[in-house]
Amino acid sequence: MDWYEKGMGERFSTFHAVLLAIWLAVLVWSGINPHDRLTWWLECTPGLIGFALLALTWGKFRFSRFCYALIAIHCVILFIGAKYTYAEVPLFTWLEGPLHFARNNYDKVGHFAQGAFPAIIAREIILRTRAARSKAWAAFFSITVCLSIAALYEIFEWATAEIIHEEADAFLGTQGDPWDTQKDMAWCLVGAVFSMLFLTGIHDRSIRRLVSRRNE
Repeated sequence: MDWYEKGMGERFSTFHAVLLAIWLAVLVWSGINPHDRLTWWLECTPGLIGFALLALTWGKFRFSRFCYALIAIHCVILFIGAKYTYAEVPLFTWLEGPLHFARNNYDKVGHFAQGAFPAIIAREIILRTRAARSKAWAAFFSITVCLSIAALYEIFEWATAEIIHEEADAFLGTQGDPWDTQKDMAWCLVGAVFSMLFLTGIHDRSIRRLVSRRNE
Protein backbone atom coordinates (compact mmCIF):
# COMPACT_ATOMS: atom_id res chain seq x y z
CA MET A 1 0.00 0.00 0.00
CA ASP A 2 1.69 3.24 -1.12
CA TRP A 3 0.90 6.88 -0.48
CA TYR A 4 -1.04 7.29 -3.72
CA GLU A 5 -3.68 4.82 -2.68
CA LYS A 6 -7.13 6.03 -1.73
CA GLY A 7 -8.68 5.00 1.55
CA MET A 8 -10.31 6.17 4.74
CA GLY A 9 -7.19 7.50 6.41
CA GLU A 10 -6.91 8.53 10.06
CA ARG A 11 -9.71 8.87 12.56
CA PHE A 12 -11.33 12.13 13.68
CA SER A 13 -8.72 13.81 15.89
CA THR A 14 -8.12 16.95 17.94
CA PHE A 15 -6.70 18.54 14.79
CA HIS A 16 -9.95 17.98 12.92
CA ALA A 17 -11.98 19.16 15.91
CA VAL A 18 -10.04 22.45 16.07
CA LEU A 19 -10.55 23.08 12.34
CA LEU A 20 -14.26 22.31 12.69
CA ALA A 21 -14.55 24.70 15.67
CA ILE A 22 -12.84 27.48 13.72
CA TRP A 23 -15.08 26.87 10.71
CA LEU A 24 -18.22 26.98 12.83
CA ALA A 25 -17.13 30.01 14.88
CA VAL A 26 -16.32 32.12 11.81
CA LEU A 27 -19.55 31.03 10.11
CA VAL A 28 -21.62 32.10 13.12
CA TRP A 29 -19.72 35.40 13.44
CA SER A 30 -20.19 36.02 9.72
CA GLY A 31 -23.94 35.43 9.97
CA ILE A 32 -24.48 37.99 12.74
CA ASN A 33 -25.80 41.18 11.12
CA PRO A 34 -24.08 40.77 7.73
CA HIS A 35 -24.04 43.69 5.31
CA ASP A 36 -26.65 42.00 3.12
CA ARG A 37 -28.41 38.76 4.03
CA LEU A 38 -29.00 37.60 0.45
CA THR A 39 -25.36 38.20 -0.45
CA TRP A 40 -24.34 36.38 2.73
CA TRP A 41 -26.21 33.27 1.65
CA LEU A 42 -24.82 33.44 -1.88
CA GLU A 43 -21.23 33.85 -0.70
CA CYS A 44 -21.43 31.24 2.07
CA THR A 45 -23.05 28.59 -0.11
CA PRO A 46 -19.75 27.17 -1.52
CA GLY A 47 -18.40 26.71 2.01
CA LEU A 48 -21.61 25.06 3.21
CA ILE A 49 -21.74 22.74 0.19
CA GLY A 50 -18.07 21.86 0.68
CA PHE A 51 -18.67 21.00 4.34
CA ALA A 52 -21.62 18.80 3.41
CA LEU A 53 -19.56 16.93 0.81
CA LEU A 54 -16.69 16.37 3.25
CA ALA A 55 -19.12 15.07 5.86
CA LEU A 56 -20.86 12.74 3.42
CA THR A 57 -17.59 11.28 2.12
CA TRP A 58 -15.80 11.09 5.50
CA GLY A 59 -16.30 7.34 5.75
CA LYS A 60 -14.86 6.67 2.30
CA PHE A 61 -12.14 9.24 1.63
CA ARG A 62 -10.30 11.39 4.16
CA PHE A 63 -7.87 14.06 3.04
CA SER A 64 -4.47 14.88 4.47
CA ARG A 65 -4.26 17.37 7.33
CA PHE A 66 -2.63 19.96 5.09
CA CYS A 67 -5.56 19.73 2.71
CA TYR A 68 -8.11 20.09 5.49
CA ALA A 69 -6.24 23.12 6.85
CA LEU A 70 -6.35 24.81 3.44
CA ILE A 71 -10.07 24.06 3.15
CA ALA A 72 -10.65 25.72 6.54
CA ILE A 73 -8.63 28.80 5.50
CA HIS A 74 -10.59 29.02 2.27
CA CYS A 75 -13.88 28.92 4.16
CA VAL A 76 -12.70 31.68 6.51
CA ILE A 77 -11.93 33.85 3.47
CA LEU A 78 -15.39 33.10 2.05
CA PHE A 79 -17.18 33.85 5.32
CA ILE A 80 -15.37 37.18 5.81
CA GLY A 81 -16.33 38.22 2.29
CA ALA A 82 -19.89 37.10 2.96
CA LYS A 83 -20.21 39.22 6.09
CA TYR A 84 -19.05 42.51 4.55
CA THR A 85 -19.40 41.74 0.82
CA TYR A 86 -16.10 41.46 -1.02
CA ALA A 87 -16.18 45.11 -2.06
CA GLU A 88 -16.43 46.42 1.51
CA VAL A 89 -14.15 44.34 3.74
CA PRO A 90 -12.88 47.01 6.22
CA LEU A 91 -9.18 46.10 6.24
CA PHE A 92 -8.93 46.28 2.46
CA THR A 93 -10.91 49.52 2.38
CA TRP A 94 -8.32 50.96 4.77
CA LEU A 95 -5.47 49.62 2.61
CA GLU A 96 -6.72 51.61 -0.37
CA GLY A 97 -5.03 54.67 1.13
CA PRO A 98 -1.51 53.52 2.10
CA LEU A 99 -1.21 51.13 -0.86
CA HIS A 100 -2.84 53.54 -3.34
CA PHE A 101 -5.45 51.02 -4.46
CA ALA A 102 -8.24 52.35 -6.67
CA ARG A 103 -10.69 49.82 -5.22
CA ASN A 104 -11.21 47.30 -2.45
CA ASN A 105 -9.12 44.29 -3.53
CA TYR A 106 -10.36 41.65 -1.08
CA ASP A 107 -12.09 39.89 -3.98
CA LYS A 108 -8.66 39.24 -5.49
CA VAL A 109 -7.70 37.41 -2.30
CA GLY A 110 -10.86 35.35 -2.68
CA HIS A 111 -10.19 34.45 -6.29
CA PHE A 112 -6.53 33.66 -5.60
CA ALA A 113 -7.75 31.28 -2.90
CA GLN A 114 -10.29 29.88 -5.37
CA GLY A 115 -7.31 28.60 -7.35
CA ALA A 116 -4.71 27.92 -4.67
CA PHE A 117 -6.71 25.74 -2.30
CA PRO A 118 -8.99 23.72 -4.60
CA ALA A 119 -5.86 22.92 -6.64
CA ILE A 120 -4.48 21.00 -3.67
CA ILE A 121 -7.81 19.24 -3.14
CA ALA A 122 -7.91 18.21 -6.80
CA ARG A 123 -4.27 17.12 -6.70
CA GLU A 124 -4.82 14.88 -3.71
CA ILE A 125 -7.83 13.20 -5.26
CA ILE A 126 -6.02 12.74 -8.58
CA LEU A 127 -2.88 11.27 -6.99
CA ARG A 128 -4.54 9.04 -4.45
CA THR A 129 -7.03 7.59 -6.90
CA ARG A 130 -4.33 7.23 -9.57
CA ALA A 131 -6.35 9.31 -12.02
CA ALA A 132 -3.06 10.59 -13.48
CA ARG A 133 0.15 8.69 -14.15
CA SER A 134 2.55 11.36 -12.92
CA LYS A 135 2.74 14.42 -10.67
CA ALA A 136 3.17 16.62 -13.73
CA TRP A 137 -0.15 15.46 -15.16
CA ALA A 138 -1.71 15.78 -11.70
CA ALA A 139 -0.57 19.43 -11.61
CA PHE A 140 -1.94 20.09 -15.09
CA PHE A 141 -5.34 18.60 -14.32
CA SER A 142 -5.49 20.34 -10.93
CA ILE A 143 -4.97 23.71 -12.61
CA THR A 144 -7.58 22.99 -15.28
CA VAL A 145 -10.09 21.89 -12.63
CA CYS A 146 -9.62 25.24 -10.85
CA LEU A 147 -10.07 27.19 -14.09
CA SER A 148 -13.24 25.23 -14.78
CA ILE A 149 -14.55 26.05 -11.31
CA ALA A 150 -13.70 29.73 -11.83
CA ALA A 151 -15.54 29.82 -15.15
CA LEU A 152 -18.59 28.05 -13.70
CA TYR A 153 -18.65 30.46 -10.77
CA GLU A 154 -18.63 33.45 -13.11
CA ILE A 155 -21.51 31.85 -15.04
CA PHE A 156 -23.34 31.36 -11.73
CA GLU A 157 -22.80 35.04 -10.87
CA TRP A 158 -24.17 36.10 -14.27
CA ALA A 159 -27.22 33.82 -13.91
CA THR A 160 -27.85 35.15 -10.40
CA ALA A 161 -27.65 38.74 -11.63
CA GLU A 162 -30.16 37.95 -14.37
CA ILE A 163 -32.59 36.58 -11.79
CA ILE A 164 -32.33 39.13 -8.96
CA HIS A 165 -31.20 42.15 -11.02
CA GLU A 166 -30.13 45.18 -8.96
CA GLU A 167 -29.91 43.15 -5.75
CA ALA A 168 -26.93 41.28 -7.25
CA ASP A 169 -24.59 44.29 -7.22
CA ALA A 170 -23.06 43.39 -3.84
CA PHE A 171 -22.69 39.76 -4.89
CA LEU A 172 -21.00 40.56 -8.21
CA GLY A 173 -18.63 43.10 -6.66
CA THR A 174 -17.30 44.37 -10.00
CA GLN A 175 -16.84 47.88 -8.56
CA GLY A 176 -17.21 49.40 -12.00
CA ASP A 177 -14.43 47.37 -13.63
CA PRO A 178 -15.55 46.02 -17.05
CA TRP A 179 -12.75 43.41 -16.96
CA ASP A 180 -13.49 42.21 -13.44
CA THR A 181 -14.66 38.75 -14.58
CA GLN A 182 -11.51 38.11 -16.61
CA LYS A 183 -9.28 39.37 -13.80
CA ASP A 184 -11.05 37.10 -11.31
CA MET A 185 -10.33 34.05 -13.46
CA ALA A 186 -6.73 35.21 -13.94
CA TRP A 187 -6.24 35.43 -10.18
CA CYS A 188 -7.65 31.91 -9.85
CA LEU A 189 -5.07 30.72 -12.38
CA VAL A 190 -2.27 32.49 -10.49
CA GLY A 191 -3.40 30.82 -7.25
CA ALA A 192 -3.51 27.35 -8.80
CA VAL A 193 -0.06 27.74 -10.39
CA PHE A 194 1.31 29.09 -7.09
CA SER A 195 0.14 25.98 -5.26
CA MET A 196 1.62 23.63 -7.85
CA LEU A 197 4.97 25.45 -7.68
CA PHE A 198 5.32 26.05 -3.95
CA LEU A 199 2.93 23.88 -1.92
CA THR A 200 3.29 20.41 -3.44
CA GLY A 201 6.28 19.46 -1.28
CA ILE A 202 4.35 20.19 1.91
CA HIS A 203 1.35 18.40 0.44
CA ASP A 204 3.35 15.27 -0.40
CA ARG A 205 4.74 15.07 3.14
CA SER A 206 1.26 15.48 4.60
CA ILE A 207 -0.09 12.62 2.48
CA ARG A 208 2.80 10.40 3.56
CA ARG A 209 2.08 11.17 7.21
CA LEU A 210 -1.59 10.38 6.60
CA VAL A 211 -0.74 6.93 5.26
CA SER A 212 1.79 6.39 8.04
CA ARG A 213 -0.83 7.12 10.72
CA ARG A 214 -3.35 4.90 8.93
CA ASN A 215 -0.94 1.96 8.88
CA GLU A 216 0.14 2.24 12.52
